[in-house]
Amino acid sequence: QVQLVESGGGLVQAGGSLRLSCAASGRAFSNYAMAWFRQAPGKEREFVAHISWNNGFTYYLDRVKGRFTISSDNTKNTVYLQMNSLKPDDTAVYTCAAGRLYSRRPNDYAYWGQGTQVTVSS
Repeated sequence: QVQLVESGGGLVQAGGSLRLSCAASGRAFSNYAMAWFRQAPGKEREFVAHISWNNGFTYYLDRVKGRFTISSDNTKNTVYLQMNSLKPDDTAVYTCAAGRLYSRRPNDYAYWGQGTQVTVSS
């Protein structure tokens, strides 16, 4: 059974940092892309970043470039999202996902975690 378990969310002041973790289990993810999405109240789910397990290639939403960094530790089957210089607009539930396509579309991801709340106060 595939499981993606996020951790690391919380409340932080604007300008602060958080690191999210996504621990994956239940299958081999070596040929998968791992992504972070977020959803704020009343808004659609939004792609944030993704990384290829195979080659470490990454891609980011323009609004988070230079502030967020996605990385992976293949020995731990864990993906991270380091978030710096956080803004109130970054407030959302952040969810990690795994899929075979290196894509920004939620429908291309077969496996999803439960999500972790990130709240940035002004």
